[in-house]
Formats: sequence, structure tokens, C-alpha cells
Amino acid sequence: MMGVVTTTDTISTHPIHSPFAWVTFGMIVAVMLAIDLGFFNRKAHQQTLREAAVWSAVWIGLALVFNVGVFFLFGGQKGMEFLAAYLIEKSLSVDNIFVFVAIFSYFTVKPAFQHRVLFWGILGALVMRGLFIWGGLALIHQFHWVIYVMGAFLVLTGLKLVRENIEDHPDKNPVIKFCKRIIPLDTGYQGEAFFVKKAGKWFATPLFLVLAVVEMTDVIFAVDSVPAVLAVSHDPFIAYTSNVFAILGLRALYFVLSGVIPRFVYLRYGLCAILVFVGLKMLASAFYKIPIGASLAVIATLLIVSVGFSLYATRGGRKPKGRSGH
Repeated sequence: MMGVVTTTDTISTHPIHSPFAWVTFGMIVAVMLAIDLGFFNRKAHQQTLREAAVWSAVWIGLALVFNVGVFFLFGGQKGMEFLAAYLIEKSLSVDNIFVFVAIFSYFTVKPAFQHRVLFWGILGALVMRGLFIWGGLALIHQFHWVIYVMGAFLVLTGLKLVRENIEDHPDKNPVIKFCKRIIPLDTGYQGEAFFVKKAGKWFATPLFLVLAVVEMTDVIFAVDSVPAVLAVSHDPFIAYTSNVFAILGLRALYFVLSGVIPRFVYLRYGLCAILVFVGLKMLASAFYKIPIGASLAVIATLLIVSVGFSLYATRGGRKPKGRSGH
């Protein structure tokens, strides 16, 4: 049966070990974060739609330029793996936005302070995603059968999400309960501060609780997104860099989409279909390696169709019949 597996257009078995690639990637991220935080967002403020759209375009454009660099330096196979992984992570990260809207609404976080929470939340996510990716790859390399467990998990998750409306209930979040038990809490917001000192004692503000919930939310989403990315690439460099570029653009994308989130009524079905597809891809890997080009085409088509159908169904302020999925 292994005779049907080709040596091209499958997941590359030779990871990128180039120090130059890792250093270049690190410098790009460090410089962009310094420009973002140090020059444009030093003070808490409510981002305008135009400002958020520009930054979102910058991060997407930077990811595509980086993708071109991967293509020319390491070959078309690696280039397509990066693009497929980036599209998966970018599309799944949109689902985070729905939860962020619910969290900020529940905690009544002012728009001017949402940017600060998302910034530090995303920095924490970069560390956690790295741990998830390296841990997942270590398991796959040590115990190859784990890939089939991941595949089955993705299929079941995708099917489950199709049937369920996902609503966020921050008051039931175990992180909040844990924080309230071990950390002295202040009753009100203190601007953009996560901690405040009163009578010689430090207290966590409600904004810190919001950050804790955002971090835990990313851990939950990583359980789905990381195995999905590993379905198209087992290269740590490709898996991590695609995750980072998608996550770094999430903050700006949130401020772009937060006002039009209700229009993406069918997006969840597209995301569920992507999870099921990559899960089946992992399960079928023992018999046939789906070409990365075909995977890329399927993922892009599912995303475009779900977004396009959503915008068409809600044109002119219309409300589609039936469940929205959100």
C-alpha cells in the first residue's frame, strides 16, 4: 500500500535547521513588535477601523513576503506547507475573535484597554504555541500512531462543533475561580493596570482576570489548531512561524472584524469542515499522502465559500434563516 505514496507533494521529511532562517524570523518579529508597541501603541487608546485595517494588512503582507522567502530559499514544497499552515491557523484564529468579543462584553472592558489585554495575551500565546508544537512533534516522532489519534480528535471536534452553538460563560471559567481563590482582587478597574498597590498590599484588577481568561482561551484553541497545522507540516520552523504570523495579526484583525462579526454566520461551518478535512488527511496518511497543493486548494476553498456565503446571506442587514452557528 505504501506504493501509492509519492516522494513529492507530501509532508516534507527534512526540517529546516538553518540558523539564518530562525535568526531572520526572530529579528522580523522583534522589530515589528517594537514598532507596534513602542511607537504606535505606547498609550492605551481605542483603535480606529482604519488603523486596525492598516495593521492587519501589514501583518498579512509580512506573512506573505516571508512565505515568498521560504519558497525561494527552501523550495516550493516548504513554501506551500507554510501557506497551508498559515491559512489553517488564520482561519481558525478568527474563531478566537468571537470568544474575545464575548469576554470583553462580559467584563465590560473599555475599547481603549482591549488592545493591551490582546497584546500581552498574544505574547503568552506565542510561548504556549511553541510548547504545543514541539511537544506534538516529539510525540509524533516517538510514537507515530499519535498522528492517527490527533486525526480522529480533529474529525470528532469538527463534527461536534457543527452541531453545537459555542457560547462563552466567563463566570464558569475555572481560571477565574482559581484566581479569586489565590490572588487578592480589587473590585474595580484601575485604568490599564493589571495590578494595583493599596495600603502596602498588591491586588489584581479585573483586567488581569480578563487577561487570564484570554490566555486560557488560547490554550483551548491550540488543542485544535496545533494538530491541524501538524497535519500539513512536521517541520518545527514551518509550524511555528506560520502560527506566529497568524497570531500576531490576530489583534489587529479583532478590531477590524469585531463590529461585523454577526455577519459571519456560516464561518463556523467552514472552520468545522477544515478540521474534519485535516483530520481525515492525518488518518489517511498510512495509505495515501494527500498532496500539499490539493490540501491548500481545499482549505482555501472552504474558507472562501463559508465567508462568501455568510456575506451574501446577510447582505443589506438580512438575517439568515436557521442556526447561525455562533
